[in-house]
Amino acid sequence: MTTETIISIFLGIGLAASVGFRIFLPLFALSLASYFNVWELNESWQWIGSMTALIILGVATLVEVFAYYIPYIDNLLDTIAVPLAAIAGTAVMVSTVANLSPEITWALAIIAGGGTAAAISGASGATRLASTATTAGIGNPVISTVETGTAVVTSIVSIFLPIIGFILVLIIGFIIFKIYKKIKRTSTKIF
Repeated sequence: MTTETIISIFLGIGLAASVGFRIFLPLFALSLASYFNVWELNESWQWIGSMTALIILGVATLVEVFAYYIPYIDNLLDTIAVPLAAIAGTAVMVSTVANLSPEITWALAIIAGGGTAAAISGASGATRLASTATTAGIGNPVISTVETGTAVVTSIVSIFLPIIGFILVLIIGFIIFKIYKKIKRTSTKIF
């Protein structure tokens, strides 16, 4: 495995983690990176760097970010976010992984990309649900802001410093695990 391959895997995992927080934002960041030749995508995925894709993903990103600030819409989005995050996380990983056979690329994309995105999306959805239950939704905008900020930072770091991005994903995963354990412990005390 070459250094380029390892770095491309770190990039894919970093962007897939970002997809777990916001589906379109990391795709938009990847589109920008491809459009400005910061990162070269696999041959069959170069369309992501086109002006058309850039505009569509930019608009989708804005709509998604603002929709998470609308009460009840945020929870509705969370119900469809996990499967969409798994698909988008897989796509991001496939588009960035370099120098591997298609079989290994797809297996890695489904497991590492889709799995990472789905796990983070599920955890953030559970956090928002707990916030809705405990604060009647008043705390949800704070959670949305943190999620969007995390998606932005993780996407940018992953694109420019993929190894640091991977380390950031590990840290985020640890924090999510700790929060999830705390929420689970609190919810069992309630019932």
